[in-house]
Parts: sequence; C-alpha cells; structure tokens
Amino acid sequence: PTVAKNLKGLIAKVRAENAELGIGFDGDADRIGIVDNNGNILWGDQLLTIFARDILSRNPGATIVGEVKCSQNLFQDIEKHGGVPVMAPAGHSLIKNKMKETGALLGGEMSGHVCFADNYFGYDDAVFAAGRILQIVAQSSQKVSEMLADLPETAYTPEIRIDCPDDKKFEIVRELTEFFKNQYDVIDIDGVRINFDNGWALIRASNTQPVLVLRFEAETQTRLEELVSIVKKQMDQYRPIVQFDHC
Repeated sequence: PTVAKNLKGLIAKVRAENAELGIGFDGDADRIGIVDNNGNILWGDQLLTIFARDILSRNPGATIVGEVKCSQNLFQDIEKHGGVPVMAPAGHSLIKNKMKETGALLGGEMSGHVCFADNYFGYDDAVFAAGRILQIVAQSSQKVSEMLADLPETAYTPEIRIDCPDDKKFEIVRELTEFFKNQYDVIDIDGVRINFDNGWALIRASNTQPVLVLRFEAETQTRLEELVSIVKKQMDQYRPIVQFDHC
C-alpha cells in the first residue's frame, strides 16, 4: 500500500468522490497507505508525523521511534512538539524492539508498518491505524492535505534499490561506512546515514534481498543532486557488481 502504482485506483476514487482521504491495506493488514483529499500519497514518515503530533498533544515528552529511511523532518518535528525522537534500524520487528526498549508510544517505518503503544498493544495493526487517522481527521478543522503544510519543504528520492549479490552487499556497505565516517558525521545503526550540510544520504544492505537500499533528502533539488553525485562517485568503484546509474 506504499507503492505508488498500487494506489492508482484509490487515488482516482478519492478524487472522483471528493473524499476526505483514502486508505489502503496490504494482504494481512499490518501495513497502511494513505491518500489525502487531493489524491496525493502520504508516505510512511509523513503519516508518522501526523500520528506523532496527535500523541504528543496528549502525552508531552513521549518517545517516538522512526527508522533510518525516514525524513529528517520527522525527527525534528517530534522534537519541536516536545517529544523524544529515536532512530532505529529498518524492519518492523526492530522498530517494535526499540519501542519496548525505550518505552515509546509510537513507532513506524516507510513501508507503512505503524505500531501504537498509545491505547494499544505496540504492534503493527493497519486497521487500528486507519481508525486513528479517521479519528484525527474527524476532530480536526484541517483537511489531511493541510496537516503538514507547516513542515519545511525538502527535495527527496524514493527508496532506491540496486542489485547487489548477497555475499558482497554487507562488505560493500562496511567499506562505504568507513569511507564516509572519516569525512562526515554518520549514523551507522543500519548501513550508513551520512549527515551532510543541508541534507543526508542513506546506504544500507537489505536484510531480505540481494540489493542495496539508498535514499536521499536535501533542502533543495540542486543540493539533492549534489549528494547523489557524491555517493555515486564513491560507489562507482564497485562496478560492475553494483551499478548506481539513476535516482
């Protein structure tokens, strides 16, 4: 439900009906996808931001867990609203572990797994998450498309997946981590998230597939392209095993 092509029908229906929002689930209903009243997709970190604001309005100082692929806007917004942001490795089981470890009331990831420990049991139930977003919308004077209008605008890529053999992917990420760690501030809890001026980049090995996963975010499109170029230049040494040719 967080893959754009899978939401085309939902987007069309929301627009045709002038609906407040659209809701999509995956097959076992542990992941949620949301489309706002204009038919635009709310990505996992954006949905988490809405849920975090709601929880923090009633639970000042609460801890909220997001994963390494989430926008910097999420973590900064949690702080801005009086919460404690915690970054965790990708993977819904790891999110739940970090929530238990920190006593967090909310956790989630880009893939649409959202875990509530606020009036719930701390696991990823998309039907419950749907009820929570409907409750927020019903109690708000804002449309869904307006709820995050105050967030800083950033340029960002979707999750970029690059083929890489299982027997090479972790070694390559380790080498890239060491390289970037010598030049930049990094977070290395799951691959390497490189903190540049005015942006960040993530390189991590998938735990389940023979791929590397990348994501980029920056304050401007120009800066985003610069960060992509910096990472691509370093990754080019691994051709033809890894070929990072596009965003």
